[in-house]
Amino acid sequence: MTGARVLLTGAAGFIGGHVRGALSDAGFDVVAVDALLPSAHGAGAEPPDGVLRADVRDLPALTALLRGVDVVCHQAAVVGAGVDAGDAPAYASHNDLGTATLLAAMHESGCNRLVLASSMVVYGEGRYRNARGEFVTPAPRRRADLDAGIFDDTDPDTGEPLDWALVKEDSPLRPRSLYAASKVAQENYALAWSLATGGSVTALRYHNVYGDHMPSNTPYSGVAAMFRSALEAGEPPRVFEDGRQTRDFVHVHDVAAANVAAVDRALPGFSAFNVCSGQPVTIGEVAATLARAYGGPAPVVTGEYRPGDVRHIVADPRSAREELGFEARIMPADGIAAFASAPLRTAAAAGPPRV
Repeated sequence: MTGARVLLTGAAGFIGGHVRGALSDAGFDVVAVDALLPSAHGAGAEPPDGVLRADVRDLPALTALLRGVDVVCHQAAVVGAGVDAGDAPAYASHNDLGTATLLAAMHESGCNRLVLASSMVVYGEGRYRNARGEFVTPAPRRRADLDAGIFDDTDPDTGEPLDWALVKEDSPLRPRSLYAASKVAQENYALAWSLATGGSVTALRYHNVYGDHMPSNTPYSGVAAMFRSALEAGEPPRVFEDGRQTRDFVHVHDVAAANVAAVDRALPGFSAFNVCSGQPVTIGEVAATLARAYGGPAPVVTGEYRPGDVRHIVADPRSAREELGFEARIMPADGIAAFASAPLRTAAAAGPPRV
């Protein structure tokens, strides 16, 4: 579909800016928009060159922008785990109402293709096997165990520690935060729209995204940026639990490539894909790699924890490779080391930022 006209929301943000560049480089005609929320861009921020100011909750504005558009690439969202229950209205307004309004505008304008930025957080907890190789839903982690430094998930029947397994796209969606709840709602609205209109939706479930121009140290930053910010301040990265929590870190350049693949490949109906590197890494390894590459103090494993945190979540990249034609090129060992010297984006305010 090279040459198609693409409406890109959230185009001035961390991920959106990279997606915009990748789409343009691939030959797409990009209509780039962003609401430029003060919490993300600062009070009085002006749009970057080529980006129009528009809020995805503004139905008339969206309907006008969608004239002649073939595909919508929807990156705009309020992001983060949600450090306060008071964040709930922001997530519901910008993420859920915004997506519902966008879908209504697409229906009115006749645009029937959506690429949706989703997230690994829709899964909640990861996938686990017991000692017999059977898939098991772990027992909730008990505060007494966490206080005692016992962090592994356990078999609810035997109490034995469980091993993590790859999370596939057909895994149950069990959101554990306000942000996660809003991302599940976005997917559900998009699925319902697809069924009602015959439109197509490709939902890209980003795993731990990092890379140049990532927002720096705020309560809503990714852990890689928070480790970087600590090193820049001359402090050791603080690693929670025992540092053995396992994740999949995917570079923002690969995330942008996944969006190009999704826009280019017109898959029918509703499809969801893990966007990941396929190379598991522990949080402790991320901190140690950054510290070595930066030349800063070694990480400190604190034993601190957040009760709602997920122990392990590691993605299966197979479906994205086989059905979407996407495969990450930047592996965490190289990308995280390079991230130690990558430029960061200064947070404008303490509120939840847009992607």
